[in-house]
Amino acid sequence: MNSTLYDVVIVGGSYAGLSAAMTLGRSLRNGLVIDSGLPCNRQTPHSHNLITHDGRTPGEIARIAREQVLAYPTVSFLTDKVITARREEDTFVLATENGVELSARKVLLATGVVDEMPDLDGFAPCWGVSILHCPYCHGYEVRGRKLGLLANGDTGYELTKLIQHWSRELVLLTNGPATFTDEQRDLIARLQVPVVESPVSRIDHENGQLRSVVFADGSRQPLDAMFTRLPIRQHHTLAEQLGCGLSTVPFPGLIEADEFGKTTVPGVYVAGDNSSPMRSVGVAISKGIMAAAWINRELIEEDLVRSSRVFTGLAEKS
Repeated sequence: MNSTLYDVVIVGGSYAGLSAAMTLGRSLRNGLVIDSGLPCNRQTPHSHNLITHDGRTPGEIARIAREQVLAYPTVSFLTDKVITARREEDTFVLATENGVELSARKVLLATGVVDEMPDLDGFAPCWGVSILHCPYCHGYEVRGRKLGLLANGDTGYELTKLIQHWSRELVLLTNGPATFTDEQRDLIARLQVPVVESPVSRIDHENGQLRSVVFADGSRQPLDAMFTRLPIRQHHTLAEQLGCGLSTVPFPGLIEADEFGKTTVPGVYVAGDNSSPMRSVGVAISKGIMAAAWINRELIEEDLVRSSRVFTGLAEKS
């Protein structure tokens, strides 16, 4: 058992975790960041819509962030993977894959999510490169180009309305019979977006750069990029181990939390993609700052209560 009682252990050392660590370091808090080194955007060529860092690689942004965070003497970093977490009275105990056991007053889960990719040849190498999830992160770079939308039903309808703002050269691929309402079909038709219902067989690409979508009947649709929305799951069961609730609608699988990252379990906070549908570097950074500020506030309140009790006890004895 590690003899150090940390104020906060942050599980996940990407943008949300690092921004939280900086805020806690600047708050003079003894914090530890634990990260396994597998961010979900690791194959994305460039990060965009992040002021002062627009167009830099995700790895470069994270490297600079780690250097700046570790300049604060009360913050440390551990390359490892947390596998269990539990509460023991007023502290939390976490154990890692490499056999390290740690204790903390508060826990911040900044662990991101796993994208549930379809079993489609060529999809995975293109994900984050030319098959995209967010027009605010990547739409400008593919504006006006031949774009596909791989979606059906309400999701396909919403994506059609959204992405047509960036390009009029759209085709909607439903990967099977379309499931739109009459009203949805009418708007898609008015936007002059063709709908292809043929099942998708594979994605043709070159080093992750989409070239065309090949259908089961052998036909193909040339494309420069494609947008889609994937279901997600948590990286681990830590939130469940600690008793945190998961959302069902409208964004299933996210950890339930308020705007400051406070979960349904006292002392457990979240930040970033694991609890927010807005998946961007900028949002993750802001969520990390907000959660860390609220954690520090809570620690201050607890310390004041504890010192008040000590003072009262001493006064009674005297």
